[in-house]
Amino acid sequence: MIKRAMALCLLLGSAAAAQAGDPPRFDVAITVDDLPAHGQLPPGTTRADIARRFLATLKAHHVAEAYGFVNARGLAEDPASDAVLTLWRKAGYPLANHSYSHLNLDGAPSLDAWQADVIAGEPALERHMGKGDWHWLRFPNLSSGKDATRHDGAAAFLKQRGYRIASVSLAFEDWDYSDAYARCRAQGDDRMIAAMKRHYLAVVDQAIARAKANAQRVHGRPIPHVLLLHVGAWTADTLPDVMARLDAAGARYIPLAQAEADPAYAQAEALPGGGGIIERVAQAQGIALPADSAPASEIDLRQACRAPG
Repeated sequence: MIKRAMALCLLLGSAAAAQAGDPPRFDVAITVDDLPAHGQLPPGTTRADIARRFLATLKAHHVAEAYGFVNARGLAEDPASDAVLTLWRKAGYPLANHSYSHLNLDGAPSLDAWQADVIAGEPALERHMGKGDWHWLRFPNLSSGKDATRHDGAAAFLKQRGYRIASVSLAFEDWDYSDAYARCRAQGDDRMIAAMKRHYLAVVDQAIARAKANAQRVHGRPIPHVLLLHVGAWTADTLPDVMARLDAAGARYIPLAQAEADPAYAQAEALPGGGGIIERVAQAQGIALPADSAPASEIDLRQACRAPG
């Protein structure tokens, strides 16, 4: 009787949750680009401060793994920023390669030059990761080679060195806000910061809904998503609100390898081009996606909080 009563309680609880409209499960791997340094620093903030806030929020939302993609040139430019990589590893999160200098594959003077930049990023990863798996590559600007020869050459090079490609299906364009935020913080312009935040969180809501809907349109099913964020002050300070929205959308946080094992990723990575995987496959297959309906904003992020003249 006791077991039957417990089973009935579980069944009723599940039914109540369904009636409450709990969203379907939404698998997301969290990845963070541009370690150790992204964007300008607001006054009184260090790179280590940003990393601590970032990591505290991820831990609070039970994110078991968050790959940090490293541009090792930042360590040469600011040796103190090595603390960011140390903090990341102490949190139990792995690091991987974003090329030494964030060199865009399509913008590189040659494929050889790009390959050399990838290799130059490896010593810092070996030092911090030891025997851990750092053989993931995030293409800078998500540019994987518009020209088939360069695309295929890069893919062969990465395979030969044991890399897997860390593609992306979900992003909120957080990079656009980073420098404007630092300027506004320097000026103490709380009104502009509040307006930026309202717009950004509306973009987050729209991007989550769009990624879910477009995966269904292109692949006929939900897919696990890989979210791209950047290790800047703006993203660290808005991350609690972003994670709350992901949670409300049904997010369950999974490892990068689990997401990238879905066939949708290999399908996109075989295609020249770049950008998000859903859009790449849609373009290749002639699938029309609805126009991006990102909320309009009167804020010019390039000019926000700039001194006149």
